[in-house]
Amino acid sequence: MNFLRRLVFNLWYAFRRPPWDSGVTPPELWQFIHDNLPGRAIDLGCGTGTNAITLSKNGWRVTGVDFASVAIQRAREKARQENQQIVFFVDDATRLPEVIGPFDLILDIGCFHGIAPALRPAYLQTIDRILVPGGTWLLYAMRRAQADAAFGLLEEEIAEIAEHFCLRRREDGFDPGGRQSSWFWFVRT
Repeated sequence: MNFLRRLVFNLWYAFRRPPWDSGVTPPELWQFIHDNLPGRAIDLGCGTGTNAITLSKNGWRVTGVDFASVAIQRAREKARQENQQIVFFVDDATRLPEVIGPFDLILDIGCFHGIAPALRPAYLQTIDRILVPGGTWLLYAMRRAQADAAFGLLEEEIAEIAEHFCLRRREDGFDPGGRQSSWFWFVRT
């Protein structure tokens, strides 16, 4: 992972609340929790742990990963205050050598779309390694229309992912800033 990018994220968490860290669990995750029995979950790009804590409070055994150490420090403190036993650690979501699956749920709210396209195959291999067959990869990602845009997923990239993971559901919408975004429910076959 790019050192400068990691530094910027750590500074953002240290001195401000990043706009993506709303502190609110989205309704799509609440619906998933309601519709599925608890199991093992990993939150990739967990930030300060809001969604990992929500999962834990609802019976899930949770691991949270973020590449920003400041975010992980805050996540650990929040979990401690909520009396939740969650394993948090700093790592790069494209590798995760310390993570041992399998997980029933991989939650990614805004991590994958920010990974450089050249590193996405490594991320997908990691997902395939740690997600149990029949498990869900619940992904929220920004979309982009042009290949030269800074971040987001192209429709072609979404189609490529669907060649490896079964796309069970997709909900298109917009983020609060008006950018195109989508929720994806991928299942490992």
